Amino acid sequence: MKPNRIRFSAFIAFAALALPLGAGRATAQTAGTATDWSDITAIDILLEPDATMRQHAEAVNARLRGVFPEGFALDASHRPHISMFQCYVRTADLDKVSATAAKILAGGHITDLKLKAFKYYYIPDKTLGLSGIVIEPTPRLLKLQADLIAAVAPLTVKTATSAAFVNSNDPGVNPLLIHYVEVFATEHAGKHFEPHVTTGLAPREYLDKMLAEPFEAFTFSPAGAAVYHLGHYGTAAKLLKPIDLKP
Repeated sequence: MKPNRIRFSAFIAFAALALPLGAGRATAQTAGTATDWSDITAIDILLEPDATMRQHAEAVNARLRGVFPEGFALDASHRPHISMFQCYVRTADLDKVSATAAKILAGGHITDLKLKAFKYYYIPDKTLGLSGIVIEPTPRLLKLQADLIAAVAPLTVKTATSAAFVNSNDPGVNPLLIHYVEVFATEHAGKHFEPHVTTGLAPREYLDKMLAEPFEAFTFSPAGAAVYHLGHYGTAAKLLKPIDLKP
């Protein structure tokens, strides 16, 4: 893995997982495979950052759009977030998935977490790059994510088609994205964990210069959690279920 870039497979989702998953990993392997693809939803169980991180992400996004207006804004269909678990579930099970995730996340007292953002990075795609702010993992964050995956994995299905995503005809919903979500719990865990907040698209030449600049580290906390419907590039495209964090 290059110091400032994640492998292209991660370009689809900027996803990150936790410790070796143990039972959670085994469960994900044995989860059911759907036969009616139209009844499957691709989801992201995520943490919503506080105002400090949002302000930093939005400032970077504005900067990137200044040099590449064709990029996306951090808006209702591109929410700044930290992915915890991306997976496929039966649409009819969304309430159950949300309730299961809420038990884990509420018990983890996520708003008390103190996280440190320490660098920029981007994932290349030809002449463009998908930029993000990288966060240092902490033991509590690692455990929280491992517990979340272990709890939710029994409710997942192995795979899906582009119909599981928002804007399923969007060219961003391609085989790489579909596969990435399929193997999220088994191939993007442990040593591959890189929590981050996506900030936008820009030419790689510009992003190389931005990455060479000094980064002033800052701390922030999660402000909430939710289940989102995944869209183009694995973005948090549509709110499905806000998660109640009351224990």
